[in-house]
Formats: sequence, C-alpha cells, structure tokens
Amino acid sequence: MRRTVIALRLADLADATDDDREATFYLGLMMNAYCHADAAEQAMWFGDEISFKSDGFEMLDMNTPQMISFLLRRIGSHGSGIARARRLASFPLVGQRRMITFLTTHSTLGAQFADRIGLDGAVATAMRQAYEQWDGKGQPEHLRGDEICLPARLVQIAGPVEVFSRRHGLDGARAMARRNRGTQFDGGLVDTFLAHAPATLEGLDDASDWNAVLDAEPQLSRRVDGAELDGVLEAMADLVDLKSPYLAGHSRGVANLASAAARASGLSVDDITTIRRAALIHDLGRLGVSNTIWDRSGRLTPAEVERVRLHPYLTDRMLARVDALASSRVIASRHHERLDGSGYPRGLSAASLTPSDRLLAAADVLHAMTEPRPHRPALDIEQATAELQADVRSGRLDGDAVRAVLTAAGQRAPARRDWPGGLTAREVEVLALLARGCSNKEIGRRLVVSPKTASNHVEHIYAKLGISSRAAATLFATQHGLTGHFESA
Repeated sequence: MRRTVIALRLADLADATDDDREATFYLGLMMNAYCHADAAEQAMWFGDEISFKSDGFEMLDMNTPQMISFLLRRIGSHGSGIARARRLASFPLVGQRRMITFLTTHSTLGAQFADRIGLDGAVATAMRQAYEQWDGKGQPEHLRGDEICLPARLVQIAGPVEVFSRRHGLDGARAMARRNRGTQFDGGLVDTFLAHAPATLEGLDDASDWNAVLDAEPQLSRRVDGAELDGVLEAMADLVDLKSPYLAGHSRGVANLASAAARASGLSVDDITTIRRAALIHDLGRLGVSNTIWDRSGRLTPAEVERVRLHPYLTDRMLARVDALASSRVIASRHHERLDGSGYPRGLSAASLTPSDRLLAAADVLHAMTEPRPHRPALDIEQATAELQADVRSGRLDGDAVRAVLTAAGQRAPARRDWPGGLTAREVEVLALLARGCSNKEIGRRLVVSPKTASNHVEHIYAKLGISSRAAATLFATQHGLTGHFESA
C-alpha cells in the first residue's frame, strides 16, 4: 500500500493519464500477487522464502560479488550437508535459470489474474511488464526503455524506494535510485523522484491507510457484487492454493463440498452463499507462513507449530476492512476451531460455533484428509470417513455437520468424456501429479513409465496449454477441476 502511494505521487508528477494512473494503482497493489506461485521451489533453493524475498530488495544495493555471496549464503543455509552441496553445485546452471523462470511465472500469471477478475487491459499489460528493466535485461520479454508501459516503470521504482526509505532513510532511498538510474529504472522517473523525494515520501503511514489508498484512485472502474464477486473470490482461492503443491485445488474443493453440505443441511440460499465464500477465502492466511513449514515432512518445532496456528488469524486480519465479506470472514477464521475448545487460533468451544462454522470445519478436514501431505499420502474416502467419525465421538467435530459433508462427498460429478486443452487421459494423470510437485522421476515411478516418457508427457502438456512452469500447470489443473476430489457436479 505504501508502494502504491509512492507510485501514484510519481504518476502525478509525470503527468500520467487517468488510465495510466488507474493501472498504476492496481499494479502497485497487485504486482507481487503471484510471488508465492513457486514458493515450494524458492524454499527448496533459499530456505524461508518469505525472508529471502524481503532480504532480496537489498540486492539493489550490491555489486556483483556481493550478490553472488548473498545467494550462496542463502543456498547453503539450510538442509543436510549433502543437500547444501548439491544445491551449491547445481545453482550456476540450474538455479539461475529457475530464478528467471520465477519472474516470468509471476508476471504471466499476474496478467492472467487481472484479466480473469475483469480489470482493464492496461492493468494486465502492466502486470505482464512488471519485471522488465529500463536497460532491457528484465523478464519475460526483455523490453527496453519506453517499450515498457508507464505504470510498470512507476511501480518498478516505487517498490524499492519504499523499502530503502523505510530501512535506510531518505538518503538511502536517493542513493539506491541513483545507482540504478538507466539500468533497472527509467532515468527520467529517477530524476523526478530525486527532485521531489521529501514530498514523495511525506506522511506515508497516514496516506497508506486502507481508506486513504482507496480514495487516492477515484476512477476505480471495476466494482463487483453477487456472481461477479464470487468469480473474484474463486480466482483468489486458486491463487492461494498455489502456495504449496499439496494444496492444489484445496480451497475450490472445500467450497464445493461445504456449499453442497449446506444445501443438504437445509440452510438458506444466503447462508449457502456465505459459507461458500468463506470456504474460498479460508486459507488466505497460509500465504503468511513459509513453505519450509508447510512442505516439511518431519516434525515441526513448537515455534513452527505456533506459526501454523496463526494462519486463520491472518486470514481474519487480511480481510478485516472488506465489509462485504464480514460474515464469510468470521466463518473462515474459525475453520480450525473445535467443539471441545482444542482448536485454534482462539480456542473457541461449542457455544461460540455456529452451524456454518461447524460445516466449514468438517468440509476442510475431509478434503485435507483426501489430499496428500508431506508427512502422509492421501487417505481414501473410507479412511477419511473413519477419521471424521472418530472426531465426532471425541467431541471435536459436530455430528450433523460431518453427516452432511459425507453426504455431499458421495455426490461426485459425472465422469468426464472429454478433457480440457486437448489433453489425453494419460496427460491428465501426469498433470495431476505435476500439480502435486512430483518430479519426472516420481511421475514415472507412480505411472510405471520411464522418467524420459514422463518428461515427454510434461513437454506435450506445456505445449498444448501454452505454458512453461509447474505453477501455470497447477493453476490450469485447479481451474478445470483436475486436482482435488470434490469437483461440483
């Protein structure tokens, strides 16, 4: 939000058009919306990917040897000695190529997201160009100079300026901008910032308040309600579930399951809508916890368990200012609460939990059990049913809610005859495993084919779908109901 304020102030100084100003507003808020799309790979290379991205801004203040030293320290900071050695040996060839792929994935999926939620085409263009550089060394198209749209150029400088002014003061922000003038940043915009730096950074805390940011862009041509709001929330759910390969399709599947259970329970149409929206947004808070925790197969430390227990609270705080989602937000924040008070984050008990709270909790548990997790394979429906019934007997889950969810789970969508994107049945199998983060070797082992054959299938899938990353493949699989177990009929 602070970055957006800085970008808009620079836009005014640059005499930006109303359309460019609106695109700057949305890009400022959404530029990094998909920065978690390959968080599993980022964590594999660099450890805690959240802290890595935070520290990564400092590379703008480093020379080449310093950048290499920074990356090598991160690569060698975690895992066993053998794992560290393998990463260090392969990074010059494989790792650097992966880092470039990350930026391409973030910008491409971000542009698709802007289109999907109905924003103006200028926003999608700005998202696609968000990681380009003035000197032509950016990604994905190596655009140079004025080939990069003004909103992208504004936000590209505004983000680092915000970080450096906060960490190193006004002089630190000025020095960083000068060092990157004409390379990373538009030289003219750097000069504009340097000439007006105090005013550009004045009162940022007040100016970046939620309501102040909304008021800063009065044009805001896109407003949603009803079915359009549901479409935006579905897009957000698909975005969140890219956080980990183990979550592919989770939020959409829970939404289908919870809303079907709500119908089976005789809830009103309004209540069904509210619980479906709650299910779509219930895991937003997962974005605030590192994949070094979510994707670990071993035991978590007590401190890491506490971070996990925070994610429903983070969901609640992320949506606290969105009045239209108030009822759904409350339900979403309670999906890990339990009737006996053993849940989290608040330890609520039966007297505080509504029928909608109980339905979402049961739907989330069932869906999670039928998905793989780092410490266990997916359970079949019979095993999951037994686990839920045990939770009912122990007083953790509501019996009526569990019965409704199990009834809904038995009403599967009809079998497909045609697959999306021209995929074959075998390619759909490969895509489902790819979305779960399986390597070509793992795909081959599970499907009893050679790794080379699995690799060929992956290449064919990428070619047919016009994509180039696991994250993009996962998003396609999620949107077309090819991951998860509870696609709506």
